[in-house]
Amino acid sequence: MIRYKYANQLDAFPRLKATMFLDRAEQFKRRHGWEVTLDENGYEVDQYDGLNPLYAIWELEDGSHGGSIRVLPTVGRTMVNDHFTHLTDGLKIISPTIWECTRYCISPHLESSRHREVAAALLLAGCELGVRFGLTYSIGIVYTHTLAIYKRIGWIPEVIGWAGNGNEEIAAALWPITAAAKSNICRKSRMNAKDVEMWFDRSFPTFTQPQAIAA
Repeated sequence: MIRYKYANQLDAFPRLKATMFLDRAEQFKRRHGWEVTLDENGYEVDQYDGLNPLYAIWELEDGSHGGSIRVLPTVGRTMVNDHFTHLTDGLKIISPTIWECTRYCISPHLESSRHREVAAALLLAGCELGVRFGLTYSIGIVYTHTLAIYKRIGWIPEVIGWAGNGNEEIAAALWPITAAAKSNICRKSRMNAKDVEMWFDRSFPTFTQPQAIAA
């Protein structure tokens, strides 16, 4: 199941928190070789985790992390605006209806047979979040060779800029947030829309739909 949790809520779920940041260390530091730092616990955390972001986390049956994404509004500090404006022709993406999604992580301990299920659930969770919060787009930085994954799952982004070569080529991409996109992900991944709606409602029991933001 998916849990939506802000950073300041994670201490109430110590196993989920620990395994998420340890899995991020394994994926980004050891497997991808990124220049990220680990803290004294071996967690991969960065300055953006200190901004109280929202996480969508797939929780396994034993309470540990199966996969996750991190979400931040672009009206505040984001990775794309701080580090990747060379992919957007110098333009900073700042809008109350566009949120950044980063640190997409699938646990290295997850059975390979469940990878597609968890990947689809995370994307669907991100789309559901956007639909409920009245967003128009999600923005993120991805390796271009992973774009086929989004096509298979049914949520095809618009690439707005790229750089690099081969497997190291990266792109800034915008995912449209619409009810139609949500429906397409459900159809392609054979997931039930009612499930992700239930996940959201459990995480935000007092949530009320925001009013449309004037242009």
